[in-house]
Amino acid sequence: MVRVDFGGCVLLAEDGALVAATVRGRLMGPKKALGNAVVVGDRVRIEVESGRAVVDEVQPRRNAFSRRAAGEQPTEQVVAANLDQVVLVTSLARPDFSPGLADRVLAQAEHAGIPARLVLNKIDLGGADLHPAAQLLSGYETAGVACHAVSALRGGEGLERLRHTLLGRRSLFVGHSGVGKSTLLNALVPGLDLLEGAVNEKTGRGRHTTTAAILVRPEPDFELIDTPGVRAFGLWGIGSRDLEQAYTEFRRFLGRCRFTDCRHETEPDCALREALEAGEMSPPRYESFLKLRAELEQEERLAEARTKRPRS
Repeated sequence: MVRVDFGGCVLLAEDGALVAATVRGRLMGPKKALGNAVVVGDRVRIEVESGRAVVDEVQPRRNAFSRRAAGEQPTEQVVAANLDQVVLVTSLARPDFSPGLADRVLAQAEHAGIPARLVLNKIDLGGADLHPAAQLLSGYETAGVACHAVSALRGGEGLERLRHTLLGRRSLFVGHSGVGKSTLLNALVPGLDLLEGAVNEKTGRGRHTTTAAILVRPEPDFELIDTPGVRAFGLWGIGSRDLEQAYTEFRRFLGRCRFTDCRHETEPDCALREALEAGEMSPPRYESFLKLRAELEQEERLAEARTKRPRS
């Protein structure tokens, strides 16, 4: 599956040809929308009817990367399926690096069992001094995240190493609007010609250019999925009680606290805080965990209140 739009999609055949297809109504939701039934990256079986391809079956997914869809009611949005890795694209500036988004995407990838990479683009905006980029990435490297500092514009700095990690894999690119995701993909694959957007000078935020997830295969066994830039990223399938499992650097310390229900805040003999004080994990990542857990707890309280709200 290369692209999905409303009730139709574009398929990538085994011979590399692109095939427009419709989807059986029984695969769609109650409102005859595809929703999560068919997403980019799916493998499907088709039948040809009256000269047109029709998706008749979606094969089981080996994995899927999801997020919480916008709206008050919690709903899953499957972004893409059958992935080898998630590539989180961020920027040093214009817009500034967002640790909140980064940690959410990395947690979601970990929850889905999909390896992830963190790409810091626009390092040229730091001038000749690479210290800001190195300092920003050091906490993630301590957490075991594969990191890349690149400049898609300044001579393609760092791109060859990144490109090497993409070969032989299907990679999902995710990031804020304006971080240069499409520019980066164009630099990685000359001639790809994805639409590139600008950053709003007043807000520092990017303008959306990609409008739907789309898969491209520039070479055999080299697949890239571009996605629309996001303003925010809601976690899906991760609760406040199991968030700690989505922070990979926490795992070797979990279960070693004095109290089995330790919240890793002020409790004595907390293995997590002892590791933090010993410099074995990143303070920003720890603070990010506490903040994100508090947000999830608030969402859970609101959801519980909605279920108890009397009907008028």
